[in-house]
Amino acid sequence: MKFLVTGVAGFIGSHVAQLLLNRGEQVIGIDNLNDYYDVRLKEARLARLTGRAGFSFQKLDVADRPGMESFFATEKPRRVIHLAAQAGVRYSLQNPHAYVDANLVGFMNILEGCRHNGVEHLTYASSSSVYGANTVMPFSIHHTVDHPLSLYAATKKANELMAHTYSHLFNLPTTGLRFFTVYGPWGRPDMAMFLFTKAILEGKPIDVFNEGKMRRDFTYIDDIAEGVVRTSDKIAASNLDWDPSQPDPGTSRAPYRIYNIGNNQPVELGHFIDCLEKALGKTAEKRMMPMQLGDVPATYADVDDLTRDVGFRPQTQIETGIQRFADWYRQFYQITQ
Repeated sequence: MKFLVTGVAGFIGSHVAQLLLNRGEQVIGIDNLNDYYDVRLKEARLARLTGRAGFSFQKLDVADRPGMESFFATEKPRRVIHLAAQAGVRYSLQNPHAYVDANLVGFMNILEGCRHNGVEHLTYASSSSVYGANTVMPFSIHHTVDHPLSLYAATKKANELMAHTYSHLFNLPTTGLRFFTVYGPWGRPDMAMFLFTKAILEGKPIDVFNEGKMRRDFTYIDDIAEGVVRTSDKIAASNLDWDPSQPDPGTSRAPYRIYNIGNNQPVELGHFIDCLEKALGKTAEKRMMPMQLGDVPATYADVDDLTRDVGFRPQTQIETGIQRFADWYRQFYQITQ
């Protein structure tokens, strides 16, 4: 089966492509290899895929409308896993236009490509950030998500709305996945685990926001990748019991689904740092900071719908995942201390 994986040089995209190739699928990957973070890390992820049977790559920006139209018309993928996006809550405060280009214009091009080229299922990345000001825990796909706290979150909510219109108007099956704090080997350098590890190994202080009382549903990358692939295999279908007088936000009469992918076990930032110190064998110098603008104090995923419909629930414990990341980090950056 021919899959298009966008953002294939990214953290999640490269792992999803690996998993698809391992089971014998054909994967066409695209990525613009932008410099939001160190391009060498993206190239190293891509190098692990290049040369594998069934894999091909094209450097392409999803916001490039003519390029995407030509790509879809030529390649005609059967399924699309759309993971390309401008990520990061804090970066959206300084660079809002990057989010409109990548996350809105780019997603529009993906939807149009799927619509006009017979794609049987679009699976795309949303985010736990869409829950925004909601404080009802655990976060459920059946909750309304109308109060985003960052432009990044707003673009991801917009993606879900855009997908629903295409599911409704054109009968395009779409499934959005709300990822909860993904971590692990080959991760993004702008995320807490990467920043903390680098600082601790260099003997520099780390900024601990909300004085370490933040709680996150840290989800290991292998669990995320498996959840993405399994969800792609479960083509979104209409919910015939959907009631327009009491509309369920997570389903629809259209072939449309939303799922959370989280570990379902929120961890306080202080414990997360304790685990990282143990894995690195070094103590962190902590600089306690207030909550950052655009952040939320806690995330906690209700994954019952994912488990029921897809038959999958993340399993990796935080201690195991952090140790694997620490081992990878030392090996990749050739750190012997």
